[in-house]
Amino acid sequence: MKAIIFAAGLGTRFKPWTEHHPKALAPVNGKSLLQRNVEYFRQYGITDVVVNVHHFADQIEDAVAAADGWGSTVHISDERGEVLETGGGLMKARPFLDGDTPFLSINADILTDLDLNKLVRFHREQQALISFAVTNRKTSRYFLFDEENRLCGWENTITGERRISIDKPHLVQRAYSCVVVYEPAVFDLISRQGKFSLVDVYLDLAAGHRIMAMDHSGDRFVDVGKPESIIVAEKLFQ
Repeated sequence: MKAIIFAAGLGTRFKPWTEHHPKALAPVNGKSLLQRNVEYFRQYGITDVVVNVHHFADQIEDAVAAADGWGSTVHISDERGEVLETGGGLMKARPFLDGDTPFLSINADILTDLDLNKLVRFHREQQALISFAVTNRKTSRYFLFDEENRLCGWENTITGERRISIDKPHLVQRAYSCVVVYEPAVFDLISRQGKFSLVDVYLDLAAGHRIMAMDHSGDRFVDVGKPESIIVAEKLFQ
């Protein structure tokens, strides 16, 4: 299997670090977020990884080269011209990911000990187009699922915005963990171009395709979105 690590973001919530560095190189107990996620995939035998770059792209390229990919084959998907968000970034990286087997993605600022074998097994058992990990933690933006854990919609509890792809009663809120398995067929189903989010992709495709969620509440999980999150991460990940 192959994987992509999304590392192109500007990291505006992670200042002052991101005024001079990409967030993906922020250290947690001496290892960058990027290194930790390359090694995370490597634990599961996934050693062919693409990293998309934009913000301080040269620093990421230099770090990968200096570490010889931390033992993996790390390709660079160059978004220096324009940061494309996760959906656009996925499409630009298609040449690295295309094939006849599922592939995975993670955001560079996510640290977790979710069992990827379990997620891939769930994905195959559900015969899904896309499967992603979720938890029952509190957040302001939730995906909405039916009783079978199929994606039906999304909502922002602060703004009140709600997007429904499958209208069903009693939808359940779950928080997105940004760890995803895809069938390669997804590339031909994405109609959006340029800069767009994977959230839009999921909601575009949910009505016609099985997009499923696996709850991994109880696993270690940190969204290293702000500098203070590093303290939490360093307590959980040595």
